[in-house]
Amino acid sequence: MIRYALKCADGHGFDSWFQSAGAYDSLSEKGMVSCAICGSADVTKAIMAPRVTVKEEQSVSLSAPSSPAEQALRAMRAELEKNADYVGETFATEARAIHVGDAPERPIWGQANLKEAKALVEEGVPIAPIPFGPPRKTN
Repeated sequence: MIRYALKCADGHGFDSWFQSAGAYDSLSEKGMVSCAICGSADVTKAIMAPRVTVKEEQSVSLSAPSSPAEQALRAMRAELEKNADYVGETFATEARAIHVGDAPERPIWGQANLKEAKALVEEGVPIAPIPFGPPRKTN
């Protein structure tokens, strides 16, 4: 595992863990690395100081939210996962079907590329970007 300090084009700084340096590069090239604060996919590695271990180092929980913004995002994600259906890459099709009445009205979330999202907006389909990706896999 490798941790990178990242920043988005709007200057938000955050850290993220990746399986390897290659995994970061692959995810970044596909636009799958996004800002934890604003959701922007325009993310780059920030300058990092090397980690130096000292004897009196305090343990830090990596699973605990580090800021109020991160706490709010976690709460938002929990509510979304609890109350909306994840439709994955069929989001644009499903949102359009709900909008025209061909599918039952319900809250959904999923993935759409920029072209699909623009088309939905132009058609008057109410959508909003969310600053996180698909549900996390569980064992």
